[in-house]
Amino acid sequence: MVTAPSSILGLDVGDRRVGVAAATLEAGLARPLTTLQQDEGFPAALEQIVKSENAEALVVGLPRGLDGQVTAQTQAAETFANGLRERYADLTVYLQDEAVTSKKAEAELQARGKPYQRGDIDALAATYILEDWLAERRQKEAAG
Repeated sequence: MVTAPSSILGLDVGDRRVGVAAATLEAGLARPLTTLQQDEGFPAALEQIVKSENAEALVVGLPRGLDGQVTAQTQAAETFANGLRERYADLTVYLQDEAVTSKKAEAELQARGKPYQRGDIDALAATYILEDWLAERRQKEAAG
């Protein structure tokens, strides 16, 4: 049986939805996957994606206030990440600053001029979170 290449999942966590993106470790290119509802089916749906994408790490977007301050959403994202660490002890869970990723995603989707749903914004925002994490990782590796 051939297994999928290892990947990293990016998560844009909201009150009602979680945008999900993925990037293979080989290519390092993030792509939007889906948006999951934050309901009783969420844990099983995320588990299925973790398995199908052969994920070895999760990157959770960390929202902050305009001046970089901790907000209620910052604390909620940290609590969410801690829950993932408990559920997926074998995966590394990272936090990544997500400054204005949702606004950037919405602007990009509007610029395309095609209809889109709220969930499309969440999945694209997760892609930006993952891209930022990958870029920082490459910078650290290049610096030595």
